[in-house]
Amino acid sequence: MAPPDPILGVSEAFKADNHELKLNLGVGAYRTEELQPYVLDVVKKADKLLLEKGENREYLPIEGLAAFNKVTADLLFGADNPVIKQQRVATVQGLSGTGSLRLAAALIERYFPRGEVLISSPTWGNHKNIFNDAKVPWSEYRYYDPKTVGLDFEGMIADIKAAPEGSFILLHGCAHNPTGIDPTPEQWEIIADVIQEKNHIPFFDIAYQGFASGSLDADAASVRMFVARGMEVIAAQSYSKNLGLYAERIGAINVVCSSPDAAARVKSQLKRIARPMYSNPPVHGARIVANIVGDAALFKEWNAEMEMMAGRIKNVRHKLFDSLSSKDKSGKDWSFVLKQIGMFSFTGLNKAQCDNMTNKWHVYMTKDGRISLAGLSLAKCEYLADAIIDSYHNVS
Repeated sequence: MAPPDPILGVSEAFKADNHELKLNLGVGAYRTEELQPYVLDVVKKADKLLLEKGENREYLPIEGLAAFNKVTADLLFGADNPVIKQQRVATVQGLSGTGSLRLAAALIERYFPRGEVLISSPTWGNHKNIFNDAKVPWSEYRYYDPKTVGLDFEGMIADIKAAPEGSFILLHGCAHNPTGIDPTPEQWEIIADVIQEKNHIPFFDIAYQGFASGSLDADAASVRMFVARGMEVIAAQSYSKNLGLYAERIGAINVVCSSPDAAARVKSQLKRIARPMYSNPPVHGARIVANIVGDAALFKEWNAEMEMMAGRIKNVRHKLFDSLSSKDKSGKDWSFVLKQIGMFSFTGLNKAQCDNMTNKWHVYMTKDGRISLAGLSLAKCEYLADAIIDSYHNVS
């Protein structure tokens, strides 16, 4: 028997618990204030329009829906970006974020035989699995500083500098998972300087564009800054969070190349990899994205709903901080909760403390101390604060 998945296994354990105060803060999926799954109104409208059009369900090309590929690249890089106008971006629709990352990993394994990927410590639990399965060697760069519950920027820069020239540096474009700790704009510039000096290739994972700050452009700023420097860049996208299309598996892999000719060749090789892997991607969610982004009224509505979702998470973050600060009389500084961004908060709790959160308080979370604020309501913040304070102070 294979071991249970450390993230998805949390949901299975949660379902088996009958306690009335139980909380599932493991999986990163948006919930309403009533802690129910949320289907965006704009997605319902787009769905209805698709039904009325009555489009067929024929196979898509290997690279996916052309209209989706156009809008997804425009959304990430900006429609007026020179790399778009010069046709220097190879975009292939992938099976959401995981599938898009897996395509890129296979490209690295096949065409960069001595290529190594550097990933942050810690990172999203599936990153290591993806590179292991693709047989791509990886190592870690320092990222999280447990002393400050913040960014170990000096360690990060030193490790990227020390990596073999031409390494792939996996970066979280915004709302770092699991820590919620992002570099500042000034720090991003320094990171780009070092990556350029070492001829590394930046490899972005963009799972939360628009969902972190509520602004699509603000959340793409890091990627656009690297591209503006003339660098070749890999960027994986997902629409699971920002459009709530979790089960539709809609995403893309983009490779920004030095010339249109290079982009055409890269795209041909990505298609070659995809064909024996899954043949071609699903159409329904891709049409939803293409229709929403391509329609001015629907696009405006989507932006408003993203702001609402990001705003709810920010409100919960503030309430949790207030609850921790008012209840904990030890003088501990909980301000790191406010400094983090996106749907996750890295609590700094160790495995034994996380076990206490689950066994005593029925709060389900990953064992690295990450909680999904998207699965928390304002009404449950005080209960969660009690659980965190008890686990932090009373479990060694």
